[in-house]
Amino acid sequence: MIKSMRISNFYSFAGETEVDFTLGKKPTPSGFDIDLADGSRLNKVIAVVGANGSGKTQLIKPLAFLSWFICDSFLENDPDSAIFYRPHRLHASEETLIEIDFLLAGVEHRYQLALQSGQVIREVLLQRTSSQFSYLFRRERNGEGFSFKQKGFPFPKAQAESIRANASLLAAAHSYDIREAQPFIEYFERVTSNVNAMGRRHFQHGEVFVAARDYEQVPQLKVRMVEAMREFDLGLSDIAIRQRVITREDGSASTLHEAFGLHRNNTGHEFELSFFDESSGTQSAFVLLGKVLHALEFGGIAVIDEIDNDLHPHLMPRMLDWFRFEHSNPHQAQLIFTCHTPELLNHLQKHQVYLCEKRDQCSEAWRLDEVQGLRADDNLYAKYMAGALGGVPDL
Repeated sequence: MIKSMRISNFYSFAGETEVDFTLGKKPTPSGFDIDLADGSRLNKVIAVVGANGSGKTQLIKPLAFLSWFICDSFLENDPDSAIFYRPHRLHASEETLIEIDFLLAGVEHRYQLALQSGQVIREVLLQRTSSQFSYLFRRERNGEGFSFKQKGFPFPKAQAESIRANASLLAAAHSYDIREAQPFIEYFERVTSNVNAMGRRHFQHGEVFVAARDYEQVPQLKVRMVEAMREFDLGLSDIAIRQRVITREDGSASTLHEAFGLHRNNTGHEFELSFFDESSGTQSAFVLLGKVLHALEFGGIAVIDEIDNDLHPHLMPRMLDWFRFEHSNPHQAQLIFTCHTPELLNHLQKHQVYLCEKRDQCSEAWRLDEVQGLRADDNLYAKYMAGALGGVPDL
């Protein structure tokens, strides 16, 4: 579970900005709370709202970026390539910082990553011991190379110091079968997202094949997906997934997973459509559900940009309810998403909403419980629409 995240000089956010999932003692308990052993609470759901170009996507992008960097950068990055991210355009030569506090097996950890000119400057993994953090490892740029210190993270020093500057030490340690890296890789692999370095991954028809394969490989996800698609009233009575072997131009064979929608009318007559004959909205919901349901089934966090692009506004509260209840969210998965649907403010409390705004070419974000004078029983939707909270287009 994520407690908080801080960024600075990351895309349109020049100054330090925090996304905080923690709650104080004041908010009335709700189904969207995670109760921790020490009596504190975390949010299960955070919505990010704001005008076009205000920085909403950039605020949630670090989670998707860290998932890729920590898990895959060692094997996927070319040796001489720069890490793909962007500092703020007015601070291109300065350091970018991403820091995340998270709970793993009930223990709080902190991961710090400092980047400059497309390379790692500092990578630190810490673990809370009593009231303080102590490091498990610390990797820091030292001239042309790196220095490395560790306590309880047995990666050989010479090997660690030779890891190239565009890769994560955690990713490298996992590739070298360092057992202590495995829990952290598994944790960040449970970040599911429709965001990449370029922003929101806009729906592509080929993603239907990938989603169908994933559903077929995890039967319980397929069951939940079919139930959800029926509930969303998309005219579907069932969804079948079939395998088809195709031959590539080079003569090699591969297997495609094809989805078919089954439709039944009131008299019991049925017909079947390839998913590519279904509406683009049905196809995109099919793909989106895979990311959300995976988090609910296995735990983790779903990071979804423009969630209302794939779902009718009336369906979004229903998806939020999946995260609310224990029977549908047994592993206390979390969801952070952006949207342009202010009516959603009627379903959330002020500590569950961030607003984004861009001023003088720099994005800013604040949680609504930071707004002075805003009461818990205020109508958030009405105040937002009236412009009293900020985060609206300047028309």
